[in-house]
Amino acid sequence: MFNNTNKDKFGNNISPVFKDGKKNYLIDIDGTICDDIPNEEPERMSTAKLYDDALVTLNKWYSKGHIITFFTSRLEKHRNITEVWLKENGFLYHDLLMNKPRGGNYHWVDNHIVRATKFNGKFTDLIDEDAKIQVFKK
Repeated sequence: MFNNTNKDKFGNNISPVFKDGKKNYLIDIDGTICDDIPNEEPERMSTAKLYDDALVTLNKWYSKGHIITFFTSRLEKHRNITEVWLKENGFLYHDLLMNKPRGGNYHWVDNHIVRATKFNGKFTDLIDEDAKIQVFKK
């Protein structure tokens, strides 16, 4: 699954990366795969309406061997209702991370390649497109 032969310039092992084009998808829940339910209204979480094509697309990625992790601003106390909703709606996934920072306008800094895709209302296969990005000054 991983390429474990990565070394730094001193020959020390470094964090592994996936081989063969496998992707590690981090997928938001509210407003991305279903209705946008705020944490302040947890009673609505169990009845959130699933967005068209989300289940088919994400389960297809899962079946192709990609890692699917849901990453949500829902609180840890909402884990059970969230896991039940995912299961009842048929999602296949590897992990669920709770307590994502709220507020949007995310800017992820990492030592690995990070690709971000803004959800614009419909799940489809992803396509390549040139876009302007911010990088650290050399």
